[in-house]
Amino acid sequence: MWLHKRTPPHSVADAYAAYSIGRRTLDDVSQETGVSQRTWQRRFDTYKPDDPLVVVPAEPVALTFDATFFGRSYGVLVYRAEGRNIHWQEIASERLQDMADGLRHLLAQGWRFSSVTIDGRKGAVFLINQLMPGMPVQMCLFHQKAIIRRYLTGKPKTHCGKELQALMAFLGYIPEKLFLDCLNDLHERYAAFLKERNDLGQFMHRRLGSALPSLRANVPCLFAHQRFPHLDIPTTTNSCDGSFAHWKAKVKIHRGLRHHRRAKMIAFLLSKS
Repeated sequence: MWLHKRTPPHSVADAYAAYSIGRRTLDDVSQETGVSQRTWQRRFDTYKPDDPLVVVPAEPVALTFDATFFGRSYGVLVYRAEGRNIHWQEIASERLQDMADGLRHLLAQGWRFSSVTIDGRKGAVFLINQLMPGMPVQMCLFHQKAIIRRYLTGKPKTHCGKELQALMAFLGYIPEKLFLDCLNDLHERYAAFLKERNDLGQFMHRRLGSALPSLRANVPCLFAHQRFPHLDIPTTTNSCDGSFAHWKAKVKIHRGLRHHRRAKMIAFLLSKS
C-alpha cells in the first residue's frame, strides 16, 4: 500500500532521480507510472543528466580527496571541498597518476587550495608538493590510527604495544611536540626489545617494529592542522568516507546492474552530493 502514497514521477529526470536517489527499483517506478520496466530501462539508458554547475570560488578552499571501490577493479576517486564533490574520476586502482590527473584538472579549472587532506597513500605527499609547492598537507588521523591498529591488533599483548596503543588514543588531542616526545621516548625504552630475534635470526616483534617507523615517517603530515590553525584544515577524510557509505547503500539496492548503468548511477549520485 505504501507505494500508492508516493507521487508518481512525471518525467524521465524525475523517474531517474526516484530510481537512484529515492531508492526505488524499476518495478516500483513501473507500478507507480503504469509503464513497463523494459520501457523505463530504455528511457534510463538514453537519459543524459545535466552536468552540475560548479562555481570555482575566488578564495582558496580546503581540499579532501579519497577513493572507494564498488568491486575489485572499479572505483571512483572523489575530490571534495566546501562540503560538495567538485570532481571525480573512474579508476581501476589507486595510482598516483590518477591523483595527479585529477589535481591537474582542478588546477586547470582555476581552483586554488589552502590545504589538502589525504588518506595517507604512499607517494601522495611528494606528488602534492610537486604540483603545489608549500601546500599544507594533512594526513587523515582516522586512517593513521587504523594503520597502527592493523599492526598492533585490537588487543596488543606486549607492554610496548599497549603503550603505543594508548599514545594513539591521544592523536589529535595533544600538541605535536608532546606526541613526538612520547613517541621518541617509547622507541628509546623499547629499542632493545624491538631488536630481539628468535633462534632463526628473525625479528620477534616485526609488526610492532614496523609500526613505529611508519608512524614516525607520517608525523610531519599529522599535525598540519596545528601548524596552520587559521586555515581550519580538516583532520580526516570523513567527508568522503561518510558519503561513500551513503552512495554504496543506494547502489546496492540495484544489484546486478551492468557496468555502464552502474557507472552512470554512481556519477549521478556524485553530482548530487
